[in-house]
Amino acid sequence: MKPIRIDDYCFDRIHLWLQYDPFVPEFVEVVVEVFYPANRQANGLLMFNHGFLIGNDLLWYPKKIAGALLDDNPLFGINPSNFYNYSSAIVEKNWAMAFVSASHAQVDWMPWTDIGGNPRVGQDAYAAASYLIKYGMTEFFWLAEAEGHNSKNFDAELACKAQFMNSNNVIFAGHSVGGAHAQAAACGFDQLQTIGRQSCKPFNPVIYNRELFPAFSRPMAHWKDSERANPVGLVMLSPVDQKIPILLPGMERYRAALATSKMPMVMIVGECDCPCRESSYSNPVAWSDNADDPSQFKQLAGSWAVAAQVENGSHCGYLTETSSLCSIADMKFACDRCREKQSLVYKSGGVESAFTTELFSQFISLYPDGGAFQGDYNDWSSSAFINWLNTSNPGGTVNLIEMNGGGYIDYDMLS
Repeated sequence: MKPIRIDDYCFDRIHLWLQYDPFVPEFVEVVVEVFYPANRQANGLLMFNHGFLIGNDLLWYPKKIAGALLDDNPLFGINPSNFYNYSSAIVEKNWAMAFVSASHAQVDWMPWTDIGGNPRVGQDAYAAASYLIKYGMTEFFWLAEAEGHNSKNFDAELACKAQFMNSNNVIFAGHSVGGAHAQAAACGFDQLQTIGRQSCKPFNPVIYNRELFPAFSRPMAHWKDSERANPVGLVMLSPVDQKIPILLPGMERYRAALATSKMPMVMIVGECDCPCRESSYSNPVAWSDNADDPSQFKQLAGSWAVAAQVENGSHCGYLTETSSLCSIADMKFACDRCREKQSLVYKSGGVESAFTTELFSQFISLYPDGGAFQGDYNDWSSSAFINWLNTSNPGGTVNLIEMNGGGYIDYDMLS
């Protein structure tokens, strides 16, 4: 498709194949949605892992077979940007925002579900972000490959025109299970490789274009550091993780790596959010007001992570458009949390999604053009973003619940 331009931003979608490691015959089909500035000078990239990877399409495989004949693909019917359209947050700082949808989930025979705990999805996001940094907006990347590899077809002019990033800085973010997947992506390439080897999820991806005889990139380990995504921040919206032996290893190892990372991280949970607050849905829960309970946030202790709790916040209130699949998570019988105040719980497309847009805008404002956050922990703890978040009514949209220790954010930094 040709890019759609609205004012000073373009929207486009590219279709790729990803092999997780050149020595492992495991592939995944991905589609990347991306908003990028028309001047092709994006100062950074907000890479978002959405919370329902494919959707509840039981006709996935019939559509896939039919699409081979009709030059169509069911992946093109998955549009996470509809549900997480925070694009206004990136405009002021001239950033780009992207999503990746992949044709797999927990198990190969159910490609329409995603219950979290699969590090491959975070690897997908990291690979997609790096692809956008190195190759930009083109599926003909073999023409833009470095001299010496596919050099017969090297096209320096196309290589220049296709790129739209002014840096390799990436904020990884996500909602629900996507919030946990983003934890893996935010660890960066070295940790993805190290932890991947330890957990039988090797990661040294090769990217292919969508052709019968596809051209392909070199393994990512051979890329320059400047061509790979550099995580500079992490935003987790009600992250849901799952751990089932063998099948779902969960993100605990990745959180352990993040606990040593000195970069801005924020977690937002809802007061009435059953999926991320109850152990029967998330293992461990995202955050607990009981400091003795195991939680994802507690596993991030020692990092710069902060957490905030939205009064009347739900699991799907972050969405800018209603999703019937996500709404199942907020059904009133899901758990006893906030049962008495169901009429007050936020719905998608309302004030909680407006708060989320402003949250991203304030978070991106931490970063100088083309640069990472400048400063140490004291600079982060006294930053304009923390001062904005640590109030009863940030942005004048939603109320936050006061924490036990006072203030409206929880933190366990450098402890």
